[in-house]
Amino acid sequence: MERESMDFDVVIVGAGPAGLSAAIRVKQKAQENEQDLMVCVVEKGSEVGAHVLSGAVFEPKALNELIPDWAEKGAPLFAKVTHDEVYFLKGEGKASKVPSFAFPKTMHNEGNYVVSMGNVCRWLAVQAEQMGVEIFPGFAASHILYDDNNNVVGIQTGDMGLDEEGKPKDSFMPGMELRAKYTIFAEGCRGHLGKELISKYQLDKDKSPQHYGLGFKEIWDIPAEQHQEGLVVHTAGWPLTDGASGGGYLYHAENNQVVCGLIVDLNYSNPHMSPFEEFQRMKHHPVYTKYLSGAKRIAYGARAIAKGGLNSLPKMSMPGGFLVGCNAGTLNFAKIKGNHAAMKSAMIAAEVIADALKAGDQGQNDLTQFQHVFDDSWLYDELYSSRNFGPVIHKLGMVLGGAYNVIDQNYFGGKLPFNFRDDTPDYTLLKPASDCNKIEYNKPDGKLSFDRLSSVFLSNTNHEEDQPVHLKLMDSQIPITSNLEKFDEPAQRYCPAGVYEFVENEAGEKQFLINSQNCVHCKTCDIKDPAQNITWVTPEGGGGPNYPNM
Repeated sequence: MERESMDFDVVIVGAGPAGLSAAIRVKQKAQENEQDLMVCVVEKGSEVGAHVLSGAVFEPKALNELIPDWAEKGAPLFAKVTHDEVYFLKGEGKASKVPSFAFPKTMHNEGNYVVSMGNVCRWLAVQAEQMGVEIFPGFAASHILYDDNNNVVGIQTGDMGLDEEGKPKDSFMPGMELRAKYTIFAEGCRGHLGKELISKYQLDKDKSPQHYGLGFKEIWDIPAEQHQEGLVVHTAGWPLTDGASGGGYLYHAENNQVVCGLIVDLNYSNPHMSPFEEFQRMKHHPVYTKYLSGAKRIAYGARAIAKGGLNSLPKMSMPGGFLVGCNAGTLNFAKIKGNHAAMKSAMIAAEVIADALKAGDQGQNDLTQFQHVFDDSWLYDELYSSRNFGPVIHKLGMVLGGAYNVIDQNYFGGKLPFNFRDDTPDYTLLKPASDCNKIEYNKPDGKLSFDRLSSVFLSNTNHEEDQPVHLKLMDSQIPITSNLEKFDEPAQRYCPAGVYEFVENEAGEKQFLINSQNCVHCKTCDIKDPAQNITWVTPEGGGGPNYPNM
């Protein structure tokens, strides 16, 4: 097929904090170097911020470097953190407040802000466009372009207007080729192009497998008398049981709003567990009800996070391209923060590219000097000091592992001379359903807890009807012949959007149904399926959730 083609110096996939920071930094360096570099950003969401979901307590360290006068320029950082509270939940009504000296100093948030990263990204996009960056929302990067030497030379945007069989409809529009000297992949956690690059170039050779969590987030309008702007609450323990780990949070933003959520580590073993139901159950604990009672839920979303840290961080450069931010896995799980790290990793890639082009580089090289700059940065120091945080919890459990982390972080700055590794992929850890306790969840009350479909409705998720299903099964029989029999098909429960279910046909046989219209692009199925039988690929641009201010 003949496709239109456009040439740029730098193409960036994803208009999240990493992608936009890269775009701005390339342009800044171009001005410093008296270069004229053409930069474009491709974003699959309907607008910048539509697919951005983060807690978020935001550490402005990278932003201070990127745009030092961000406050004067109106960056939406309004609710400065006033104090932290951490609780260990012992059961449905019991909790112990953890004194500040007894939780890791990485979870102290002085100088940070409770923000909507979607709105921060919208602001970053304005700054980028003012510098001449071209941003194309509603266009999904569906394929990577390679030359004859297997160098990355850009991306192809997805075809629009295909029917379920992949045949053109009357509305068909072919995707375009966006070619570049260098392409930066900033898709966020488990990006489908990033996954391809890691495999193709063996970027994760000798690394621990990446580890993941599934993060939920809701925004609530709460009564003014229950609101404390700047209060940050974290919880551990209940409702997660059977060795499952993770933690809850409740952040007080501005305008009498709180954001509430739960992160469930995806190394859990009981296939009967439903992370969504665990989140709904958590909100009935008094630590949460004291703020949420009488409140109104106004937004819902879910997204996987990459939490393997330095041990799982792949090589981030390849011929013609870079993998940055959560697409690589730069999140600092000890801080439960990834935005500042994503921004910094992207800024380093941008600087390396701009300097190489200034020196006469013609593109498509493996700019391995990135690794040297990265290793000399504060980001590397930060990730090194927290390298054991997740593995030690996986190895020793929440109590002993938590105690180790407090000692390591608070008294040794993360420099204890031990290296804990977790080399077991999350998806391998499910036990047979027959060996595990069934978990009974209460019906939602419609006040604090809700069902999946009403939640997905709040995410404003939509996909064009009659398009190819973007959740690909390598073997359509595995859900029935293997996963159902051995694990009671956990996709029915780990999906936070009700995408997967079983229905009976007229003959009374069970059929595996994929409701791809509901998909919120969290990527959990691509990560947790025990047979690794599900591959998430990008649907038509503009599809998926439309988060207003997540």
